[in-house]
Amino acid sequence: MLADQFAELIDQHGPASIAIIGCAGGNGLDRIDSGFLGRIVAVDINPEYIAAARLRHGRRLENLELHCADIQSERLQFDPVELIYAALVLEYVDIPSTSATLKRNLRPRGTLGIVLQLPHSDQQTVSASSYKSLDKLASVLKLVAPEDLRAHAAAAGFSAERSDTMSCIQESHF
Repeated sequence: MLADQFAELIDQHGPASIAIIGCAGGNGLDRIDSGFLGRIVAVDINPEYIAAARLRHGRRLENLELHCADIQSERLQFDPVELIYAALVLEYVDIPSTSATLKRNLRPRGTLGIVLQLPHSDQQTVSASSYKSLDKLASVLKLVAPEDLRAHAAAAGFSAERSDTMSCIQESHF
């Protein structure tokens, strides 16, 4: 679903340069045709994820720039891009400082695509997984209300073009 949303943003806006914030091991890079993009920036705080993204996509995406950095930091700076995609990362960071980073690294009139996790009465906030290290996320995760995001984004100089809500419930089969 996240990769589909990313591909839709690229198709809709036709940017020449993009950045994926919280790229993990790729998180949508497989959907990119580098022949149509001048620059592809991928950022994650985890060096192992950056190494995995490099291994999976580095040869195919010759114009891939990988940054191991904290998106809340004033030090994260790259040549601004036309589209930034941040999916399921704002729940783990300070929104005002991250908004400043995103604004600094986005070209004027660029597009910022954000995917938030919203509360769901029938689902756990952090999905059950066989990877026990994910249990640590529960203590860090803080869901962000869309109206709070809009206020922080406006304070950073962004304006909302559109906002959508979608349901994605994943069933587990044992």
